[in-house]
Amino acid sequence: MSKQPRKQRRKLFNAPKHVMVKILSAHLSDELREKYKRRSFPIRRGDTVKVVRGDFKGFSGAVLRIDRKKMRIYVEGVTREKVDGSKVLIPLHPSKVVITKLNLDDKRRVEALERKIKVQTPEVVKT
Repeated sequence: MSKQPRKQRRKLFNAPKHVMVKILSAHLSDELREKYKRRSFPIRRGDTVKVVRGDFKGFSGAVLRIDRKKMRIYVEGVTREKVDGSKVLIPLHPSKVVITKLNLDDKRRVEALERKIKVQTPEVVKT
């Protein structure tokens, strides 16, 4: 693993799609962090996030779309009005949002969340 910023950027921008899933992670809110014993988790469509940086700071909404190639997410309510009156979604970087509610429709995602909890709280064996 190189320390050179040039090589780090090259690795980031040329990463395969399945690696981009992990790169497109966001911090969990304090409540979720306490519950799941982890700081961040990959963003998925349907998660509810709160914008914590930029012009849209304070906005909350569901994740509508994830663009892995551009490394951006699109959040419900974070829009701009064009000259013709139509609204367009504004792309946000995942580091600028905090996940406030997770979409737990997928059982494998639930298992992935609970996996770390089991590791951190080992069962006490009575002798």
